[in-house]
Amino acid sequence: MAMSVGPSESGEDNPMSDINTTPLVDVMLVLLIIFIITVPVVIQTIPMTLPKVRYEPTTTKPENVSLMVRGGRGGTCEVYWALKRVNSDELLDLAVKRLQDEVKKLGGAQNVTDENMPEAHIRGDINTPYKCIGGAIFTMQRAGFARVGFISEPTPLAGGARL
Repeated sequence: MAMSVGPSESGEDNPMSDINTTPLVDVMLVLLIIFIITVPVVIQTIPMTLPKVRYEPTTTKPENVSLMVRGGRGGTCEVYWALKRVNSDELLDLAVKRLQDEVKKLGGAQNVTDENMPEAHIRGDINTPYKCIGGAIFTMQRAGFARVGFISEPTPLAGGARL
């Protein structure tokens, strides 16, 4: 601790220019002790196993139906069945016919299982309104397709940064 007692050598009172660091060091030591005690209490670990996530490419069976849906001008929806633009009535008719053909090919409804049931895959971009996607899902489910999936692409940076 720096301390100035009495007059200086020249006989004048000079202001003390030394900083008293003792209170600062005391406060820092107290804070250090508090942090040493509280950090182990705050940090709690819970053992857990996270699921293993892998990218699995979609396996497309020939009996699956692939639709492309996008928003058109003026809030309309455009649905394409194998590169042919269809409206909702045509989509329903095509889907029902496709499902009936698959059931006939399997030898009747008694031979249909979850594995051999065709799926509907819908492809839409980020700018497609939900009403268009929802309408396509509803129409395909109304036609009898129990499994409706989405085809998407991961973002370009999802697999790592590209140069």
